[in-house]
Amino acid sequence: MTKNTPIRLEEQVGDKAISFETGLLAKQAGGSVLARIGDTVVLSACGQANKPKDTPPSFVPLSCDYRERTYAAGKIPGGFFKREGKSRDKEILASRLTDRSVRPLFPDYFNTETQVANIVMSSDGINDADVLAINAASAALMISDVPFNGPVAAVRLGKADGKFIMNPTYEERAVSEMELVISGTLHGILMVEGGGKEIANSELIAAMEAAKPELDKLCRMQLKLRELAGKPKTTVTPPEIKADLKAAVEAMVTPEIDKLLNSFPEKHAMEQAFNTITDAAVKAMAAKFPDCATTAYQTKTVVQDVIYTVSRALVLNRRLRVDGRKTDEIRQITIQPGYLPRTHGSALFTRGQTQAMVVTTLGTSDDTQMIEDLVGKTEDRFMLHYNFPGFSTGEVKPDRGPGRREIGHGHLAKRALLPLLPSADAFPYTIRIVSDILESNGSSSMASVCGGSLSLFDAGVPIKGACSGIAMGLITDGSRHAVLSDIAGVEDHFGDMDFKLTGTRKGVTAFQMDVKLATGIPMEVLKEAIEQATKGRLHILDLMDAAMPAPRADISEFAPRIVKLMIPRDKIGAFIGPGGKNIRGIIERTGANIEVEDDGSVFVSSVNKASLDAAKSMVEMFSMEVEVGKVYKGKVVSIVDFGAFVEVLPGKEGLLHISEVDVKRINRVDDVLKMGQEIEVKVLEENNGKFRLSRRVLMQQGDNKK
Repeated sequence: MTKNTPIRLEEQVGDKAISFETGLLAKQAGGSVLARIGDTVVLSACGQANKPKDTPPSFVPLSCDYRERTYAAGKIPGGFFKREGKSRDKEILASRLTDRSVRPLFPDYFNTETQVANIVMSSDGINDADVLAINAASAALMISDVPFNGPVAAVRLGKADGKFIMNPTYEERAVSEMELVISGTLHGILMVEGGGKEIANSELIAAMEAAKPELDKLCRMQLKLRELAGKPKTTVTPPEIKADLKAAVEAMVTPEIDKLLNSFPEKHAMEQAFNTITDAAVKAMAAKFPDCATTAYQTKTVVQDVIYTVSRALVLNRRLRVDGRKTDEIRQITIQPGYLPRTHGSALFTRGQTQAMVVTTLGTSDDTQMIEDLVGKTEDRFMLHYNFPGFSTGEVKPDRGPGRREIGHGHLAKRALLPLLPSADAFPYTIRIVSDILESNGSSSMASVCGGSLSLFDAGVPIKGACSGIAMGLITDGSRHAVLSDIAGVEDHFGDMDFKLTGTRKGVTAFQMDVKLATGIPMEVLKEAIEQATKGRLHILDLMDAAMPAPRADISEFAPRIVKLMIPRDKIGAFIGPGGKNIRGIIERTGANIEVEDDGSVFVSSVNKASLDAAKSMVEMFSMEVEVGKVYKGKVVSIVDFGAFVEVLPGKEGLLHISEVDVKRINRVDDVLKMGQEIEVKVLEENNGKFRLSRRVLMQQGDNKK
């Protein structure tokens, strides 16, 4: 390759071409690749620090960032500051997709700070860039000097009219009955994120099977790119563990850890016992090996390896878990709907040592969330926010707002409940759910789904059905495996899979899977996990139904009452009035709130029923037409020498001639009528939109009755 001459490869995935290019941009990065689908282009660049960290590698020191430049869509950022600011939720979620796809493929003991930066440089408004960024990141890591055991590839998969769609466009996604982002290696599936409209288990499996050949194409293209442009990989040296120290530590701690785990301790007691065992081992080894500078490091590493080995052997050999449960056993669940007295809807959901207080608030269309991204502005009428304070795990840490984990968990819970919400026409409310995690020992996002479903019921939201969620785990040694239902925190930490599934009795609404095995997970094991998860999900639904079988018949007395009315679009201006005069008048007279949309939709809301009914009547009058021969109660809005103008309907006035004001002759109109006076008049005739009124004929009719 000559200087500034790029290498470019292309592959057909589904009905779209995806290309990788390297050698022209960001040449000082450890590796950089420009990926393209349609006219959507992502640059991914990666690099690593000069030397590893000195501390033990408790996790891969990797950061993945995804940023959308507004110039990609020919836009200037909105708001006061005309440059991109902190990451939006879409960017954080896309960053997590890349992170979860590539993280399992770094070697053991890798301990060098590494960064992957994905930048969206062009957006065609047709193809999303988030999945393309996963492929670009893997390709950049493949050709870099970073010790990455890839490749990994990703596709988005939709389904419409009974057919799967690879990497659907925004338009196709809008009508798709399911959507999954699937990443995997040549050996198996690594990560899945998505959901659908109560889809069957078999559809999930079929979707992953359909995606696998396309993933293989992209993986092979990355391998070819590495052959053409790859750099030598940095060697990862495992930490030196002295054989005699390792043997001494194992002999000292293995019996204690085995005894501890077989006594099935609760979470904090187990953590404290692990710390005590570790501290004692470090002290003993320091005395036994005084000349070794890394005794503490080596000792802690061996202790962690023993905990890992013993905890997994307990499951594989005895089919028992660290808390004494069987592999398919779910922790005790307690449910308390309506826990908070003044909220619109609430539920306290407790599963084992995981507890979520989930609250639903109902608002008007003024409360929708405006979202601005590369494809335009949208308004979101359903929000779900997940909070994870430090006290939930007994920690002391400042609350600096939601992190990536909180945003990701909230998005998963939102995806689970969104397909079940009633339409805006049937239920014209903005809905916000907040899940505050009060205790956590695994599966807090699934507690948020269960609690969210119950709090919607408590708020009187007529959702299609109750929704529950369960987190599944996996322990395998290659020849044996155990699928675990409702995993606790330690099982997530030492296990090989974190797989979450949510749904109703009819089917799945959300699905998320992360696999720590570099080879991915065999399809047969995945099928077993899905079936076991379904049984657990239905068990939880039984408990939820027993606590609250259906949504409340009415919304909370503290929630705003909303009715939706329609007025002709050509009458919107008259309804609003000059400077909003008419709407302000209704609000002042009734205390209700009025919101008008461009299509003629009018939303009337109030916490008081009488106020709502009064405002509703006034709004309805604007859509009425004045009828000849009908009697109206109108208001005098203008007095002139020859008569008075009377508003018979909002925005519609007629002339009450001086001769029609009274049964007797009068010289001045203001001798009989006053401005603002309400009187009954009859419409005599209409001519080109002008109405002639009479008060006299009604007075004569009254005299005749006497």
